[in-house]
Order: sequence, then C-alpha cells, then structure tokens
Amino acid sequence: MKQIAILTILVLGSLLFSTCSKSPGGGVNIFSINDDIELGAKVKAEIEADPVTYPIIPDDAAHKYEYDYIKAMRNKILASGQVTLKDKFLWEIKIIKDDNTLNAFCTPGGYIYIYTGLIKYLSNGDELAGVLGHEIAHADLRHSTDAMTTQYGIGILFEIVLGKNQGMLTEIAKNLLTLQYSKTNESQADEYSVNYLSGTTYNCAGAAGFFEKLIAEGSGSNTPDFLSTHPNPENRVENINKDATAQGCKKGAVDLSDYATFKSKF
Repeated sequence: MKQIAILTILVLGSLLFSTCSKSPGGGVNIFSINDDIELGAKVKAEIEADPVTYPIIPDDAAHKYEYDYIKAMRNKILASGQVTLKDKFLWEIKIIKDDNTLNAFCTPGGYIYIYTGLIKYLSNGDELAGVLGHEIAHADLRHSTDAMTTQYGIGILFEIVLGKNQGMLTEIAKNLLTLQYSKTNESQADEYSVNYLSGTTYNCAGAAGFFEKLIAEGSGSNTPDFLSTHPNPENRVENINKDATAQGCKKGAVDLSDYATFKSKF
C-alpha cells in the first residue's frame, strides 16, 4: 500500500508540473491562460456583488464620455502590437467612484478597475496611460497569478478554479487592493508600460509623471499598493525615463485639455 501511495504521489506530481510554465517574472505559473480568465471572472463577480466596497460607475449612456475616453486609451495600448495576450483577455474596464482612494488594479484575465481618486490625482492623459499600461502589463505577464499563488497557495486557488472554496473569493477580491507583487514584477510592469506606450501617441514615460508628482509632494514613502514602493519612486522614475530614451520616445503630454474635460466628469 505504501508503494502504491508513493506511486500515486509521483504520478500526480508529474501531471501537476507538466502543466507549469515559466512566467515572465521568473516564477513558475501552474495556471493556464484559461484559468487566469476564469479566476478573473469569478473575482469580477465578487466585486460587482459588493457595491458598497466597490461603487462602480455604470457603463451606460449617462457615462458614455467617460468610458469612451478611457476605452480609447486602452484600445491604443492594445493596438501597439506589444501586448501578448491582446486577443486572449477581455480587457474590460470599470471606473470605481471613490475620490479618496488613489488606486487601480487588474485581476487575472485582464479585468481593470480604476478609482476616480486616481483619475483626479493625475495631471494628464499620458500619466493615466502610463498607469493603465502598468496594470495591463501585470495581467499580460500574468503577475497576478504568480503573486496570488505565493499569497494563498496552489491548493486554494485550484479549489476556486474548480468551483470549490467560494468563500475565499471575497477575501481575494478585497485583498486585490493590497496584492503585493515582487520587485521583479513591478520593474517589469514599468518596463512594459514604456514598451506598450511606445507604439501609441502617448509619452511612453507617462508612468514616471505619476511618481514625479508623488516625490514632489513628499509622498514617495506612501506610494499606493497598485504601484508598490519597491523599487523606490526615485529609481523607478530614472528607469522609466531611461527606457523611454532608449526607445526614442517623445516627451510632453498630448491631451491636457481633453484630460481636464475627462476629469471634470467625476
């Protein structure tokens, strides 16, 4: 019996690791792209079932301008030719009405949430495009599943994908606000934000503008969780601008007036 048990473990182990793939962040991701999509859809459902915590602005006729603006930005990034999973994920965007929260996050599978507090804090469309590119990068490079595997463990996430342990979804949805990516993941998301924006009309160092504003206000140590504090803001500005210069990207915002109009809608 002991030999049979050992053989069973070995067979299951070989099946498990045969499904693993090396993630761009350097870890091993046991989930398939379809698993990312399914897990993201489950988290999306949990978020939408909690309108008190996540007061989502409806994507309807009354808010057509706001959603058209940010969807156009998303579409330009996706059309850059740099997003690997462009045609795999839905890349759905939702705006959360919360002026006190300086945040944005993206679930596995590409469901993007942006807070009005962040929109109002940023100065121009290039900065928002930089942040949006950063969030798209986390999903495109599948950093979320890497980080969630580290935080919750393989077993729990497998149970959720299989339709079990649904109670854990509520905790995961809430903790997406504070999901901690590795230093490598954050640096990669910054780098890929530059890559994505280099194929658009936006300043591809847009994400640097956000950090520059934090530094100028003395908020470098309070960087929101969606763009974590490691590496530090000063280094991130330097690295983003370095990458942008290497790609010959232009400087300067391209839609100051349009962004002001966009912000005024909230």
